[in-house]
Amino acid sequence: QVQLVESGGGLVQAGGSLRLSCAADGSIRDINAMAWYRQAPGKERELVATIERLGKTNVADAVKGRFTISKDIHKNTLYLQMNSLKPEDTAIYYCAVVRGSRGQGTQVTVSS
Repeated sequence: QVQLVESGGGLVQAGGSLRLSCAADGSIRDINAMAWYRQAPGKERELVATIERLGKTNVADAVKGRFTISKDIHKNTLYLQMNSLKPEDTAIYYCAVVRGSRGQGTQVTVSS
């Protein structure tokens, strides 16, 4: 299984943007589905977005219209573009192979 490393988190004001990256140590070309999850303190892990092998994407209702998932199979990297961030988006964000490996996470904090 590929190992995944997230980056790009940080502190941002409400209304701002961040782009998260998830670098894999091997090819992601043939992976059936990859995803971004998040977990806020005291809350259960939440599925944010998924992208299938052929590029079909799904985004949770809570972030629809604000977040976009994408991937670059030549760079073996998964992305999450987050716009119009809200304080309730504050969480640790994880990338994962669906039913597979998961990264260590990157903290996103949105101040009001």
